[in-house]
Amino acid sequence: MRYVLFGLPLIALVALVAIFAFSIDRDPGLVRSVLIDKPAPSFVLDAVPELGVPGFDTATLKGQVSVVNVFASWCIPCRAEHPLLMALKDISDVALLGINQSDAPENARAFLAELGNPYDAVGADRDRRVSIDWGVYGVPETFVVDAKGVITFKHTGPLTPESFETELLPAIARARN
Repeated sequence: MRYVLFGLPLIALVALVAIFAFSIDRDPGLVRSVLIDKPAPSFVLDAVPELGVPGFDTATLKGQVSVVNVFASWCIPCRAEHPLLMALKDISDVALLGINQSDAPENARAFLAELGNPYDAVGADRDRRVSIDWGVYGVPETFVVDAKGVITFKHTGPLTPESFETELLPAIARARN
């Protein structure tokens, strides 16, 4: 009986280690959003001060296909994906909206001054409340919203050239239909 009592915690520990070992390389894109095919949450985001583009709200998402990108100046993967957002602005007529998460205004301005500003509007989400409502796990994350204001696609993590071509652009095309 003593061996059984000793063995049970050891078996549980081995099972937990195995679960974590197999989960460590999981694709962040596998995280599904409960907001897919649902209206975007109601929100209002003030503009980042002195950035030169307006903030935005839920009403901004209606009447056109929009891409909403959650980013921050302190986010290294955001810097890596930024050229793809610049390219999207050049090749597409979708509204590109940025949610600047938990960032000081001067840092957001410096980030976009250095890399270029592809956004039609940038809302300051200093307290992360809007990001939480959108189900954001971390930056960067990118959403496609159809003309009715319904979230149709979510990409978790930085966009790559492959995900840009095989996921984001097709998601924009589907949102138009």
